Amino acid sequence: QVQLGESGGGLVQPGGALRLSCVVSLSGFRLYEMGWYRQALGKQRELVATINRGETTTYADSVKDRFTISRDNAKNTVYLQMNSLKPEDTAVYYCNAPTLHWQWGQGTQVIVSE
Repeated sequence: QVQLGESGGGLVQPGGALRLSCVVSLSGFRLYEMGWYRQALGKQRELVATINRGETTTYADSVKDRFTISRDNAKNTVYLQMNSLKPEDTAVYYCNAPTLHWQWGQGTQVIVSE
């Protein structure tokens, strides 16, 4: 069973930055497209960024030019660098494979507030 371990969240002021990490317990990690999702309180989970095995990336319009997704296949890890954070980025952030949807991890909470 694939396990997803997100970390790196926290409380940050508007305009600040955080770097999220997600370790994936899966042989062959490098072959899979990965994505970062977020779910704000009372809202549906949304996909914010993806990176495929060729390291082509996509972003939701709401995070474009502020967030950067990357991966380190040697460490089975996908990252999300979040800059210029806004209060509306407050959410629990998760990683997963967009085309497979393994069992969700616990996520990591990001709170953007003064």
